[in-house]
Order: sequence, then C-alpha cells, then structure tokens
Amino acid sequence: MADVVSSPILTDSQNKGDLCNADSSPHHTNGNYGMEVEEPKQVKEEPVLGSFEAALAAAAAGATHRKKENAPPPKKVKEEYSDDDDIPWAERIAKEKGEKSAEKKKDKKRKAAHSDSEDEYKPEVDDEDDIPWSERLKKESAKKKPKAEPESDYDEPKVKKEKKKRKQSDSEDDYAEPKKKKKKDHKDSKEKKPSSSSKSSKKEVKKEPTEGKRKKKQEEPEDVWEWWKEEKKPAGVKWNSLHHKGPLFAPKYERLPEHVKFKYDGKVVLLSKEAEEVATFYARMLDHEYTTKEAFNKNFFRDWRKTMTPQERELITDLTKCDFRQMDVYFKEQSEIRKAMSKEEKAKIKEAKEAEAKIYGVAVIDGHKQKVGNFRIEPPGLFRGRGGHPKMGMLKKRIRPEDVIINCSKDSEIPVPPPGHKWKEVRHDNTVTWLVSWTENVLGQNKYIMLNPSSKIKGEKDYEKYETARRLKSRIDDIRAVYTADWKSKEMRVRQRAVALYFIDKLALRAGNEKDVDEAADTVGCCSLRCEHIKLYEKLDDKEYVVEFDFLGKDSIRYFNQVPVEKRVFKNLQLFMDNKEPGDDLFDRLDTATLNEHLRSLMDGLTVKVFRTYNASITLQQQLIKFTRADDNVHQKMLSYNRANRMVAILCNHQRAVPKGHEKAMENLETKIKDKKRELKEAKAELEKARGAAKEKAKKKVDRLKEQLKKLKINRTDRDENKQIALSTSKLNYLDPRISVAWCKKFDVPIEKVFNKTLREKFRWAIDMTMSSDEEFIF
Repeated sequence: MADVVSSPILTDSQNKGDLCNADSSPHHTNGNYGMEVEEPKQVKEEPVLGSFEAALAAAAAGATHRKKENAPPPKKVKEEYSDDDDIPWAERIAKEKGEKSAEKKKDKKRKAAHSDSEDEYKPEVDDEDDIPWSERLKKESAKKKPKAEPESDYDEPKVKKEKKKRKQSDSEDDYAEPKKKKKKDHKDSKEKKPSSSSKSSKKEVKKEPTEGKRKKKQEEPEDVWEWWKEEKKPAGVKWNSLHHKGPLFAPKYERLPEHVKFKYDGKVVLLSKEAEEVATFYARMLDHEYTTKEAFNKNFFRDWRKTMTPQERELITDLTKCDFRQMDVYFKEQSEIRKAMSKEEKAKIKEAKEAEAKIYGVAVIDGHKQKVGNFRIEPPGLFRGRGGHPKMGMLKKRIRPEDVIINCSKDSEIPVPPPGHKWKEVRHDNTVTWLVSWTENVLGQNKYIMLNPSSKIKGEKDYEKYETARRLKSRIDDIRAVYTADWKSKEMRVRQRAVALYFIDKLALRAGNEKDVDEAADTVGCCSLRCEHIKLYEKLDDKEYVVEFDFLGKDSIRYFNQVPVEKRVFKNLQLFMDNKEPGDDLFDRLDTATLNEHLRSLMDGLTVKVFRTYNASITLQQQLIKFTRADDNVHQKMLSYNRANRMVAILCNHQRAVPKGHEKAMENLETKIKDKKRELKEAKAELEKARGAAKEKAKKKVDRLKEQLKKLKINRTDRDENKQIALSTSKLNYLDPRISVAWCKKFDVPIEKVFNKTLREKFRWAIDMTMSSDEEFIF
C-alpha cells in the first residue's frame, strides 16, 4: 500500500475542495453563467426599449414583414410544387394533364395555401413564373439531369427534387438514405392505394417520414438577410445597431473523486485545487505525442509549479517522478461512459446546449437576427502549437469577465457579467466587427468572438475580397510588366522587391512576416526567406536556371519545390546571396509592410494576399474548363471538379498527413468493388438466360450495377489522389465561390455536391447572385 505524503496545507476542508481559491475563484459554471443572466422575473416584465429581447422581437417582426412582402402571388408556381411534392412523378404528370377545369385548379390553390412543407428560403424563380404549368412539366420531363438534390436551399422547384431522388436511388452520398426511404414509400403507397384513393390519402402515407425534416427546418432561423441587394454603408461603418448577450464562460473546475490519486515518487500526494486542475490537463494528454517532447514537458512543468502552493513546489521538483496514470484511467472511463449514454441522456445534453445557444448564440445587427460564431470562451488548458513551437506545453489561463472587452451599440442593453464580476471595458465601436475581445496569455494575441461565417459582415468581407481579386485580373499584365522591368533596377531594394513579387505571383507564396524564433515556430514566407532555404542550379534534369525551395511554411508544413525561373531572376538571386551566410535573409532590404505599400500604389486595395486569392481562383476556372466534359455523369464531373481543386491546393501548398483511416477505407472500397464485380457477373449470366419480360428487367439490373461499379471506381481514384491534399482550405478561403456555382449551373451538378451546408450558408450571396443571373459568371 502506497504511503501518503502529508503537508501543512492538507486539512480536511482542503480535501473537500476548499483548497486554493475554491471560494475566492470568481468563475462560474456554464449553467450558472448561462441561466442566472436570464432572471425569471425579467422574462415576465415588458421588454425595455433597446434591450436584447426587444431587439430580437423587432428582428422577428421584421423578418415576418419581409417574408410577407416577398411572398409569392397566389399563382406562384412554387406553391403548387409545394403541395404536390409527395406525389410520384409519373402520377403528377398524368394528373396535371387531366386537370383542365377551373374548379380543380382553385381547389389545388387552396390546398397549396395550407401546405406545411414550404421551404425556409423562398426561391427567386421569376424567369420561370410566366411559363405555363403544363409547359414546365413537359420541359422538366425532357431534361435528363435536374439541377438540385433533396434538401436544397436554393432556387430549384420540387419537381426537380423528385426526379433527382429517383435517378440517384443507388447513390452512396450523404443523401442516399432519405432517397431510398422515399422510393420505398412511393411503392408502399401504390400497393395500399384503394381504387377510389384521393390525393389526400396519398399524402397521409408519405407525410410521416418527412415530418421530422419539416420540423427541423422550422426550428432554423427564418430571417434570411439578402444584404447583397441593399445599398452599402459608408466606408468603415460595419453596423448601426448591435445587440448581444456577451460570452459564455468555461465551467468551474470540479475536483476529482477521492479514489483518483496523484503520486509523486511512488507516494500519494493530495494536490491543491488549482494544481490538481493543471495536472489533469497533462494527464489527458499522456497518450499524445506532445508529452514525449522536451519543450512541451519543460514548459508545462514550469507553469504547473507556478500554480502550486509553496509546500507543493518544495516537494514536487521532478516531472519524471510524477505519476498521472490514475487520472488518465479515470478520464478514459469517463469517455467510455459518455459514449455509452442513452439517447435520452444525450438528448438532455443537446437540449442544454441548444438552450445556451438561444441566449448567447444570437446577435441582432441592424434589426436582423444573426448567428454568433463561437460564443463560448476557450477553457483553460495546455498550449499545443503546430510543428516545433517553442511555447508548446505552456498553461493557457482561465479567462475571467475582468479580462473581457464587450462591444455593442449605445442603444443596446449591455450584457450582464456573472454575479460578483465586471467587464474590463465596454465599447461602442461600429468600425469593427467583433462582439467580445480578450488577450490570451501564451502568445499575447487578441482573441475575438465574432459573427458566424454566414453573417452579413463576413459575407461582405468575402465579396469585397473576391471582387478585389477580379480587379487584379484586369491589371495583372501591367503589374507583371512593372516588376519585370524592376529586375534591372539600379537599386538593390527595388530588385529584391521585384524578384519577391515574381515568386508571390508565380508560386502563390505567402508574404511571410518577421518573428522571434524564441517566441514562435520558425516558419517563413517569401519576404522572410533565408539563404539556407533555396539552392540554385544552372541546369537540373534538362531544365535551365532552376531554384530549389525547401522551408517550413504556415503551420510548419514543408514547402519543397524545384522551379525553372527567368534567367534575370536567377542572376539576381545569385547577387542577393553573394557574401551571405546560410542564416542571413535572402531579401534583406524588404519586408511585408513595404511590399504591400508598393502594391497599393499599383492598385487600390492590392496586397500579397490578393495575389494568392487571384491565382487560386483563376487556376480553378482554367482547370475546370480543361477537365470537365458535358457528357460525363455527375460522379465523373465531381471527379473533374476535385482534380481542378487539387491543382489549386498544390499551388497553395495545402498539404495534410495521410488520414489514419485511409488504408482501411481503401481496403473497404476494394472489397466493395470486388463484390460489385461479382454481382455484375452474376447479373450478366442471368441476362443471358432470361426471356421475355424478365430479360428487360435483367438488362436494367446489369445497367444499374455497371453504373454503381463505375461510381465506386471513381470514388477510389478520388480518395487516393486526395489523400495528402487538403481541398477544403482553398474552397473556404481562396476560391471565388461564384466560379463553383457557375460550374454547377452550367453542367447540371447539384450545389450540394460541391458545398456542404455550412459553405452553402456562408456563400448564400454567391449562390443567389450567380443562379439568378442570366449571364454566365466569369472570374
């Protein structure tokens, strides 16, 4: 039995959790912070003018008013679709051809008015509103590939959705499951249908499986702010009114159960509350690679000792003698318990989080409800960093209300801090977009709570970014002529600037900022390259004037590239490296600030980042033209899209480690392909034996299996080609979304195939602009 080391500080009260600022800690749990702000009495009172509740009510009223204003007239085609979206496609065509009497049309309009399956977002289909219904049905019947998938949020009639479901019933994408259910339900409704069955009886059979989806949609925010159709605010002004509830703080630390022991040098030590909390941060990472790194362990132990009492510091002097294993076992047990929770228990946790989101996850800006990005302040923990960051393992301290700056409008109700606390500062700055700010202690950087990427503020910023990149397209030839001429300049600083700009333009390199390698990871960009990062070859592999780059870029990702360059660039690099040591700066007379200043003199708003956005977007557009064939099916077109996207990712050096499950996933795909080949072989044998009506059925089965096998092979190719490439980074940050939307529109590819729900919300402006335009978007 292990000995217990006692110290003067270890009293009974301390064992109960009163030790080390248990009472003095001003911090509170999620529940305390979240729910105490919302006093029950305040809810019952009439909302004060300018309060958050009043702003929410006004936003809701405004949304309802806008919805009524934008509501389609009684003859709107969308409502007819909405009424009949559950009737099988073939029956719907037959029914519509037979409905010629005015009475039946009136009856249908009345039912459309009561339809509960109206989409959350009203699509703009003015270009089709004047086309007769029967004409549109014929038009839709003639189309082989509709433009939308189930659950589309944008501009597609539901007739198309029905057709898409039938065409992709064998699809293995995210929407495959509901499609199969729908198809089965159609079948059931036909079997159970009595001879005199009415349309309403069909709807009752179909309605049940879709009610859940409808309910889910109704819970989502209904206020879709089409800000791109409004006039712009004056330069610098981001909002006129801003209401929110502030941040949600991390929960207060709860001590470990008594049976979970920490040992030092084989003996049990009862830690003070603050020291125990920091010890748990390390214990949770015992199986992680970080705890094998010297810098991580050194930084952790130094910061941990700062949280200890004098007696603990005197006792605990060597990290290698610390035994966190019981803590590690306890946390793993807790993880398994959470995984084994019942649906009811998980539902309760989800409800609690949703309740918090209703309070803290919404802001009202200029009368419109907008989602807040991440309203939870980051809990304390250990800093990890990327690559070989010198500060890895340092303690990220708990953020308290006294560290936080609140930003809101003067007419709003200032968010209430937790009881017994106050905010560091309250500002009313409408030239910034953040709601909450604080400074973290490890890197000394400002952290922010901002609006969701789908918000107006974020959308406007994206739109301006891509429009600036489009303007660069018309100026790029002139700018290239300028920096090419500067290669011969008599001033060394001008030559260095010109060569650096050449690399930024041709290789999409990041600018790179000066940094203290003792304070941050030794990562570089173009302006901060050192002589050791490049090698010059007058001839390499039958190529002349080759520059070899080898350095760690952002997030400590290696950039390695061998690039043939212009002879003048090569000679200048030799000149820049002359009489320099490997650790000296290559561009010693250049920095990012002076480079950006020069770029702004060439074009308003031009920076190094704009070059990266321009080159990424123009590359995607060019590669899509190169790879896409109009007669390909959707899966082949998506393979072409991903290949074009991959060319951008390679240009921008968006690499990733091969996913841990890649080999297993590839093995599973190979198994599926083998099984499908066997099925196809058997189906072909059945086809040869089949006669009469059975032969046609067998032929359809063979065709279906061929298509499925083709899709599996495409999936295998796509997975393998992208195993070390991160496609999502460029799609999220560098590619003008209108290029992708225009491609989907032109080649009848559902938007859902390219953009997931998050990206569809983020780029709603791009989808609306591109889909509603008669002209094809060209970057």
